[in-house]
Amino acid sequence: MPLPQLTVSRHDRSTRALITLAGEIDLESAPLVRVSLERCLLDGIRAIDVDLTRVTFCDCSGLNAFLRAAQETTVAGGTLRLHHPPTTLVRILDLTDCGFLLLGLPFGHLPPPLGDTPAPPLPDPPHRSAPLAPVLPGDVR
Repeated sequence: MPLPQLTVSRHDRSTRALITLAGEIDLESAPLVRVSLERCLLDGIRAIDVDLTRVTFCDCSGLNAFLRAAQETTVAGGTLRLHHPPTTLVRILDLTDCGFLLLGLPFGHLPPPLGDTPAPPLPDPPHRSAPLAPVLPGDVR
């Protein structure tokens, strides 16, 4: 069985984290996403921004991982927001009407798919005192 083609990086600043994902999120790699987001909560992070700019594909397994993490983050008194979702995820969010849970937008207001208009800029990243590092030992690529 091939390894998931997903790279996860995390940069913390106090109780906020920027998670950067690159590659494909599917049935095989969604558990890596779930564990990475759960680890943020275990480490006391309460504001999680997930940059999906370099994600080329995301199916319903990825959506499920994000929804579960968003629910757990909300229960812990925090927020989880997705930024720059790939077209596949935007379509799933549109079909399920749950984009407002993950994108911080009013119900029924999803961003247009990639290619239609430029994506809004990601909030300024926190001060980087060190380069982004893999979240888990043995960075899965």
